[in-house]
Amino acid sequence: MGPFDKGRRGCSGFRTLSRRHAIQAGVLGGLGLSMGDLFRLEASENSAFTQAAGEKKEAKALSVIQLHLGGGMQQQESLDPKPEAPVEIRGSFGVTKTNTGDILSDRFPQTAKIADKVTVIRSMVGRIPDHALATYHLFTGYTPTAVIDYPQMGSVVSHELGKRGDLPPYIAIPNKHAFAGGTGFLSSAYGPFELGSDPGKRGYKVRDFSIPGNVSLERFDRRLTARQIVEKRIRSLEADPNTLDTMDDFYKQAYTLLTSSQAQGAFSLDAESESTFDLYGRDVVGLKGPDNRYHPKGLAERLIVARRLVEAGVRFVTVTFGAWDCHVDVKSNTLDQMPALDHAIAGLVADLDQRGMLDTTIFWLTTEFGRTPKVNKDGGRDHHARCYSNLVAGGGFTRGQFYGVSGATGAEPSRDAVPLENLMYTIYHQLGIDANKELLAFGTRPIEIVKNGKLVEGILA
Repeated sequence: MGPFDKGRRGCSGFRTLSRRHAIQAGVLGGLGLSMGDLFRLEASENSAFTQAAGEKKEAKALSVIQLHLGGGMQQQESLDPKPEAPVEIRGSFGVTKTNTGDILSDRFPQTAKIADKVTVIRSMVGRIPDHALATYHLFTGYTPTAVIDYPQMGSVVSHELGKRGDLPPYIAIPNKHAFAGGTGFLSSAYGPFELGSDPGKRGYKVRDFSIPGNVSLERFDRRLTARQIVEKRIRSLEADPNTLDTMDDFYKQAYTLLTSSQAQGAFSLDAESESTFDLYGRDVVGLKGPDNRYHPKGLAERLIVARRLVEAGVRFVTVTFGAWDCHVDVKSNTLDQMPALDHAIAGLVADLDQRGMLDTTIFWLTTEFGRTPKVNKDGGRDHHARCYSNLVAGGGFTRGQFYGVSGATGAEPSRDAVPLENLMYTIYHQLGIDANKELLAFGTRPIEIVKNGKLVEGILA
């Protein structure tokens, strides 16, 4: 592990992140499929939900891969360098020319080579320089309230578009972010399927996603048949047929996930070539860890699995990486994490393009806010939500554009400010979802998917 992994650096609000293990799937004793039980129970947990009609839109994209950098990535050392500013603003690094003639930090040489395939937004505007509140805002489009819990974007996409194959429509690698909220007023059935295992580490295996070794497929099928006999008997006793039909659907989902070779294969890295791993930067390292050794970061494997899941039909994949809360020593934080990030961004975009997937897949690089223009007394940068950077690629977004301008110090946008809600609105639009649509919380209260969002036409092809 590198010296800037979660828990070792950052303010207390970032260090207290805990891993949420929401889905406990697998096959238990007797007749029980706990994955199916979970699907059934989660769907019934919050059934007081209906929806109001929205305008039908043509989809330009089918899927989203969101790479989230928790803690607040330093835009000055990545996507928005300030080479003409004083050293306390520009920091320790130089710049590199992109293949579009623009500049990025010299920590992003690989991304500079694929700049003609992406859009860099340098004028993002958030609301809150607090990790928990800003992360919730990023993932839901709303700031937290004591009255209503809002659904994550992935949950809304899951609800609105449904499945495209055997796999769940929303998947989190390796787990859901603890501050990101949940399904809100939507049913828990629209929450993310969490891997519970890191593709970038030894022993990677999706948690409870296979039939136990002591249970043969034949025995598994016999148990399923026994369950069907019991349910048939319940039907004969005039039980509620709608409830039983719903239960049947959830057990079918669980059975498919546990027995489908396509579903199992989508999570595996076995079929990937060495050249693909190299493209994504699997062996790229940062600084030495506490053991005085270099360690790969594992981001390459996470993003390769994300690409495989999108290929298999998953609608929305979130990938989390790193610990970017650099109040102290932003230089070392950058040297440790930026090389792996740079290679992985360039590798994923190039791979999607080569496979003909970039036009239908949105890649979205996010962070809950940016960092202050001025380096502080500890050599770090503090929280700054008024102006920061994102990157988007594919799915009908422009290619080779640097959109928006931050001021001379990067403190505020000086042109084409992009509030977070507007970018989310635009991503929904590309997926064919009307973000003005009102979802009815608790069956009575209409709530827009994105409140007061506007289409950012300048970043659409």
